[in-house]
Formats: sequence, C-alpha cells, structure tokens
Amino acid sequence: MSAPFLAAIFDVDGVLVDSPHERAWREALAGFADPARFTTAFYQAHVAGKPRMEGARAVLERLGGPGAGTRIEEYATAKQALIDRLIEAGSFEAFPDAVRLVARLRAAGLKLALASSSRNIGAMLRQINLPDGRALLPLFDADISGREVPHGKPDPALFLLAAEALGVAPARCLVVEDAPSGVRAARNGGMAAVGIARLGDEELLREAGADLVVTGLDRLDITALASGAVRALEDASHA
Repeated sequence: MSAPFLAAIFDVDGVLVDSPHERAWREALAGFADPARFTTAFYQAHVAGKPRMEGARAVLERLGGPGAGTRIEEYATAKQALIDRLIEAGSFEAFPDAVRLVARLRAAGLKLALASSSRNIGAMLRQINLPDGRALLPLFDADISGREVPHGKPDPALFLLAAEALGVAPARCLVVEDAPSGVRAARNGGMAAVGIARLGDEELLREAGADLVVTGLDRLDITALASGAVRALEDASHA
C-alpha cells in the first residue's frame, strides 16, 4: 500500500478560482502586441503558473515585435494594474467542485496549503465562502502565494516552500494544478500531481507528468487519496 498523503497543495488560478488573470494578460497586451494572438492555449502553454515578470517576458518574446523585449516591465505593470481593478470589481468566481474538494480534504484530516505565483490570491479568496457560509481561506494551514523564489514553475521551489510550511515531506504531498508548468513543478519536487483539465487540455497535463488528470474535482476518491492512491472514480455519480 502507498504511504498516505498528509497534505494537499493547491494552485489557485484555474484550480480554485476562475480568475481574471488570463483576461488581464490579454487586454493589457494592447499597444505591445496583437491581443488576438493571446489565446487560451497560448496562456496555458506559456504563461499560466509563472510569476508576473516571467509571464510578461514569455508573452513579449513570443508575440511582440522588434524591441518588445525592452518593455517587459511596462507590460507587467499594465497587467497588474488591470488585474487589481478586475479583482476589486469582483470579476471572478470560485469553482464549486474545488471548494467542495477543499472541504472534503480538510474533513479527511489533510493539511492544506495555497501555492500560487500570484500575489492577488488573498484578495480573491477572502471573498469566497463554503456552501454552509464559512469562509474558505481559514481552511488552509499555509499560504505562500506570491512568495519570492529564485525561479517560477516548473521549478519546484514554491511547492517545496509550501511543504516546509506545512511540516510535511514532499513525498507525502499531493498538488492540485491546472497548468503543465505547475504539474512539472510538483513532479520536480518529488510530489504527486492531480491535473484538473478545465480547458480541454487533458493531453498537455498528461504530457507534463500528472499522476491523474480529471475534468472535475468531484471525481476524486478522497479515501483513495488519503491512503496514497492517486485515482479517479470511473463515474462521477459514485463520488
């Protein structure tokens, strides 16, 4: 039998929250490059999960014209200003299946952490409640989102900091991610990874090394996860 998982580490954008980050990156691109070229597939492949400056660099190096690389900080600043406005306006919503998963894992006794490259996590999650009215954020034992690390995902530094904050060995941690770079970061850190494919990107997550790919988090068998077995139920109705 596999050793049981003692902790779960959550990315946030695309996992817990349908956030406006992709929208902000795209709309802020006007004046730097053609926003129409910034597709969801491009975001998932090159930007999702990366710190702001790394994301801006990835966008302009691929989509920008001559000299665009000198405007990385300017683009990153424009994106940050836009995301701040969108969050303040409440232009986001939680994924109900993720909120339910957090509650189920907590009830099963696992420690929980948030580990996103974004510094806007608290501003969003403080506005989210469980179905019974309790606040979501206090269910997490640690939040290291936005912490400065030498390298962003797929480097495992952020997830390793989360495991350290929880006092749990990486091998006993399960990461829930929606981005290939995040899945790679989990695996590079010696952790198991569940990939949530909300955008029809199952194959990308499998190629990144996810132990399990699901299209809905209600499909996860908490008993199996708590015992160290990463698997999904064949039929969501059995969850």
